[in-house]
Amino acid sequence: MPVSPDYRPEPRFFDLGAVFADAVQAADFPKTVLRFRNDRAAAEVGLEGLSEAEWIAAFGRFEPLPGQPGPIAMRYHGHQFRHYNPDLGDGRGFLTAQMRETPRAAALRERGDRPRLMDLGTKGTGQTPWSRGGDGRLTLKGGVREVLAATMLEAQGVPTSRAFSLIETGEALERGDEPSPTRSAVLVRLSHSHVRFGTFQRAAYLGRKDQIEALIEHVRSLYHPSVAAGDAPGLLAAIVESSAKLTARWIAAGFVHGVLNTDNLNVTGESFDYGPWRFLPEYDPAFTAAYFDQTGLYAFARQPEAVFWNLTQLAGCLKLVAEVEPLTDALNGFGPAYIRELRAAFLMRLGVHSLGEAADQRLVDTTLALLREGGAALRWEPLFFDWFGGFASSARALSGPRAKSYQGEAFDAFRFALMEHEPDRIERLEHPMFAAREPEEMLIDEVEAIWAAIAEADDWAPFQAKLDRLEAARLAWGFTA
Repeated sequence: MPVSPDYRPEPRFFDLGAVFADAVQAADFPKTVLRFRNDRAAAEVGLEGLSEAEWIAAFGRFEPLPGQPGPIAMRYHGHQFRHYNPDLGDGRGFLTAQMRETPRAAALRERGDRPRLMDLGTKGTGQTPWSRGGDGRLTLKGGVREVLAATMLEAQGVPTSRAFSLIETGEALERGDEPSPTRSAVLVRLSHSHVRFGTFQRAAYLGRKDQIEALIEHVRSLYHPSVAAGDAPGLLAAIVESSAKLTARWIAAGFVHGVLNTDNLNVTGESFDYGPWRFLPEYDPAFTAAYFDQTGLYAFARQPEAVFWNLTQLAGCLKLVAEVEPLTDALNGFGPAYIRELRAAFLMRLGVHSLGEAADQRLVDTTLALLREGGAALRWEPLFFDWFGGFASSARALSGPRAKSYQGEAFDAFRFALMEHEPDRIERLEHPMFAAREPEEMLIDEVEAIWAAIAEADDWAPFQAKLDRLEAARLAWGFTA
């Protein structure tokens, strides 16, 4: 298989042994039709040179990539809507490969760290020992939705897994929550780690101090190497920091994950596993993504609370090997870190420099107040689009389709706070995207229209056109996660 010279296989999770995962095989699918291939992501791990046939062999039939031992279903537990479930694990997916980023990919990241260890994980690859009676499959609609969510979030600067491959598999699936039979697919995602909070929970549930210690060293050495060996509170503090950043960037993006269970949060602070996600149609703290979230547990404004609750469950696992007080101190860092990261995320999305804590917080507060007052006439994403670059965009915003929303006391306070901040890389405003009257959004009506074209006419043009526009937006914004 013609991998790049920069392809560096490093299947490290496999080294932890059979107590953490089970060897599995992918289902034998009736057909394999390539629907999406992320060549930019592939180039970051040395796999851009695969032909279509080789790609399908690797990510449709799951023939092992060079240096990879074969797929494993990871074992974990988790709280689902705060009810503990010890019968979880990879039930319709698996870890298929791990490799290092290329040096060029590492250099392009925000801090230019050493090449990170990356995972290729799947969704829809068939039954495993943890399928709990499910068919282990993924609907094609679910795969399309995950590609769209991950692509949008990456463009907005949210730390996220990336959709790597989507292959239609030719099975008719029965589902109770959408018209059936429906088409099937297998998705591959590229992520920094698939080690979940629930991975630690399983070891703690079994009372296995040795497994907790093994996980701490594995996660510390590979994902948080600045933490000293054996320092469980230090590792928790690092995970708290990365989780606070992720949560803040979800909020700045107007994103609602929908299912913030402990098996859906990982140790690198990276968003993944997109099910009933939504982006805010307008400012609404109580907005939920999942129809089954009857109590609003994972509503938009409750996401920081949900992430913190999950972190407390992780801390509880670490009590097997560490004292309570330093773990509590690490947990207590979440609130200050979240507020700090929220200010940074709002400034990033508005394209302005920091002026100091007080001025930055004033800008966050006045932005939220304007969004609250503007409602459906303003919406979330358009405000950040209209005022990107700060006051340098005033003529564009005040002559645009939302000009009537930019008046009154709330707007005056926002404008004053924004005027205090200098533009960051003002040359970004020269991108053609900012000449458009409307930004790229990802609201449910558009998502459903993209799917309808596929479902009714096998028309993939709207899907591809949306991805092309999101790539242009990613380049225009110039964000890094």
